[in-house]
Amino acid sequence: MKIVIVTPAASRVRNGNRNTAQRWATFLRQLGHRVCVQVEWDGSGVDLMLALHARRSHASIKRFAECWPELPLIVALTGTDLYRDIRNDCSAQESMQLATHLVVLQEMGLNELAPALREKTHVIYQSARPVKSVQPFKRCFEACVIGNLREEKDPFRSALAAALLPENSEVHITHMGRALNDDMARQAQVLMEKNPRYHWLGELPHWKVRNRLARCRLMVITSIMEGGANVVSEALAVGVPVIASDISGNIGMLGADYAGFYPCGNERALASLLLHAETSPKFYDLLKAQCAKRKPLVEPGQELAGLEQLIATASATSSLPDGPIPAPRAGKAA
Repeated sequence: MKIVIVTPAASRVRNGNRNTAQRWATFLRQLGHRVCVQVEWDGSGVDLMLALHARRSHASIKRFAECWPELPLIVALTGTDLYRDIRNDCSAQESMQLATHLVVLQEMGLNELAPALREKTHVIYQSARPVKSVQPFKRCFEACVIGNLREEKDPFRSALAAALLPENSEVHITHMGRALNDDMARQAQVLMEKNPRYHWLGELPHWKVRNRLARCRLMVITSIMEGGANVVSEALAVGVPVIASDISGNIGMLGADYAGFYPCGNERALASLLLHAETSPKFYDLLKAQCAKRKPLVEPGQELAGLEQLIATASATSSLPDGPIPAPRAGKAA
């Protein structure tokens, strides 16, 4: 099949949507499909569209549905879709109705959908490949935060928590991610000047992020909304335990009984968990064991199989014509 993946993230941007689009393109090519990744559908003839982000990709989703109502149209719901936009944004709501199939990235995402929408929804956990294990620093208890500096990530909660730790704690926070505006960058600089436990590295190549993660004692995710964070998949794949805000997307990734959740937005509770992980080998080993049980969910073979089943199901339930799909007639894709 000829498949277009639409993502609102441009190729130069390093974020979750773009990483997901590129990884899915690779998997679909392994399955024998021809795949192109576009920020906005250019109107060319394809057999199937897979769009990430119900709101931001709405224009492409609507045009495709109007041009080819008989073809498979899959919409993958992001964190801002699931936990904000589908509640009050008309374009996100319309995208879900137009889709022949939906995708959520962790099991708790289903709870946000009406029963009629759940029936056409697939759960596909994002995968990550393991990297070679690295000995952690002995001089400190390093915990990393991986994510761009934006409001949805609650990016400075770990820095605020680290400032509350006792003087004899050896916890240090390493933050990797791009500041999306000058104000965020200034806040990060101020926090570093005030708190030697916090170090913001800015944006790094993905391979450097993964290598740095592999040497850390913990990965901390402080987001206020997540569809199913790939950074959690990365941590599970390399065997680094996670401390996470207790939002639905993180619970869906780590399990409802996970011991490493703290109340979202509460730096005191986060500081307590960081200190507990640092000082209690029993608690730290529990986190590692619980994460190890979730690791099979993020193995590449699982994601590949999920995509294969999704494409097969979408194709079987749509009216695919014989032969290649022509480009839309003049005016249809305008």
